Amino acid sequence: MTYSLTPDGRYLVVRGRLWRAANPGLAPEVREAWVRRLMAARRAVGQARRSGNHEALARAGKAVDEAKVALGERGPVWWDDGAPDLNRHLVKNSPYAAWFERGDGESGG
Repeated sequence: MTYSLTPDGRYLVVRGRLWRAANPGLAPEVREAWVRRLMAARRAVGQARRSGNHEALARAGKAVDEAKVALGERGPVWWDDGAPDLNRHLVKNSPYAAWFERGDGESGG
């Protein structure tokens, strides 16, 4: 999947939509531990869906959410300048529109 990181590092742009990036201020070992937990939780979601186990699916979904909050991708924003959270907004309707339209946001992946 190809994505772009906004110049301020707050969002990934995937298929024209902003997705909050992980907090770059996390210590590498903390980030890696939470990413491992996130991947395990996502695998558990898939297994629960395939098996039709609704209770396991709920637990796995909570584990995904917990990891995403810990990484800074959900929950309170990790920046402190008062800028709003534009998570899931279309980039064309955001302050990043001109940057993206210039083509500055076409790398990544």
